[in-house]
Amino acid sequence: MATNPGYEYANALKKYHEAKTVNEKLKALHEMLQTAPKHKSAENLLADIKAKIAKYKKMVEKEASQKRGKTKFSIKKEGSATICIVGTTNSGKSTLLKDLTNAKPEIAPYPFTTKKPEVGTLDYNGIKLQVIEIPPIVKNFRDTKNGLAFLSIIRMSDLVILMFNNDKEKKLLEDELYDIDIPILTYTNQSNLNDKIWNKLGLIKVYTKQPGKEKDYPPVALKKGSIVRELAEHVHKDFVKKFKFARVWGKSVKFNSQRVGMDHIMQDNDIVELHIK
Repeated sequence: MATNPGYEYANALKKYHEAKTVNEKLKALHEMLQTAPKHKSAENLLADIKAKIAKYKKMVEKEASQKRGKTKFSIKKEGSATICIVGTTNSGKSTLLKDLTNAKPEIAPYPFTTKKPEVGTLDYNGIKLQVIEIPPIVKNFRDTKNGLAFLSIIRMSDLVILMFNNDKEKKLLEDELYDIDIPILTYTNQSNLNDKIWNKLGLIKVYTKQPGKEKDYPPVALKKGSIVRELAEHVHKDFVKKFKFARVWGKSVKFNSQRVGMDHIMQDNDIVELHIK
């Protein structure tokens, strides 16, 4: 075979052919993608694997959607971003949720205290972030009673905070969350956690300002790389139609009160004064 796949790939391919469920197929395909040759002659093989992964992901999501429609655990996204706290039992998830937000989850020394998703709000310098604690991850989690519904909540989030007690539990989480394609922040009692969460989300906060006045509060959350036009659209659609120029204070300009156009790229903590015709 021109692509010369190795033993690990052949083993993953065998798992794929022997798999009896959609999730087993998908897991085997991810192993195939990781172990397949990466040279130029393997491009068609890699493309085929990726196409199959996309196909089976849709099947998993459809199944999850069907089951989610029958569950009471459907959660509406709120705030500028959604963060899921995911981990093994007694890894400190509820304590972290309590420390980060206004939530008051049950905290106890015995395992499996959390039976349903617990929701709180993290206030990061005026930006509201939704934080959801997911019940403990166990082996074959997606096959448990509400596993697919909980995984659907994780998939719709913007960031996962991963919590575990040891390397064995870390491996369990990696195995059970193998198809979760979301930024992950591993929690290790680090300081400045709020800042690390914010940086991992890929957002910036921008303050608006009226001429002759102090900056407005709270700030507006936008994706990194956002331009003045996107801020104007957020404030009001008429600001785009009648836009004249903007003045900016902050890291994105060479000097404070610099005059810029709608295509100016903003940075975190910029202050923007919009001027219209």
